[in-house]
Amino acid sequence: MRFLLRSKIHRATVTEANLEYVGSVTIDSELVKKAGLMEGEKVMVTSVTSGARLETYVILGEAGSGVICMNGPTAHLIKKGEIVVIMGFELADKPIEPTVILVDAQNKFKEFVK
Repeated sequence: MRFLLRSKIHRATVTEANLEYVGSVTIDSELVKKAGLMEGEKVMVTSVTSGARLETYVILGEAGSGVICMNGPTAHLIKKGEIVVIMGFELADKPIEPTVILVDAQNKFKEFVK
């Protein structure tokens, strides 16, 4: 069994960083659905801008809002305006076809990437 990439939101822009929140990453619920992620799911977030890399969990944001908010301690590592990749993984014993979505500068869905 191996952890394999299952879902990815590629090159999203962080719209907020909220140190006072308990923790997690808030993601526009439309993007969560398109990418095949789930509320509460553990995700890896990597910053294209700074190189920071962390694990946290998904909180659903308002549909269509484009929100990508780093909450709690994650806000120390990834700041507003940074470009990030958000990935979900699955434990599997054979290859899986990941769902990868590309978003624009306002975090609106652009296309599925193969």
